[in-house]
Amino acid sequence: MLFSVVISTKLEVMELGFFYRVRKSGEVSIEREGREVTVLRGAAAAKFLKRVATEDPQQVMARVTGNYKRGNEWQ
Repeated sequence: MLFSVVISTKLEVMELGFFYRVRKSGEVSIEREGREVTVLRGAAAAKFLKRVATEDPQQVMARVTGNYKRGNEWQ
């Protein structure tokens, strides 16, 4: 069962394509498809890291960058 959860998480990462890096300065760089989308600093970076720990990281990054479908758009 744990194995299927890991596979599902990897598929979600591939689907949305977001990842983040925490820099030494405390800034958080959010990237998608190899390009930097945004950089969070200070309180925004701290809030983001708390949300990523408790929520779905891909959805949090999509919302922070503004690349988020609200449910009424069709693919």
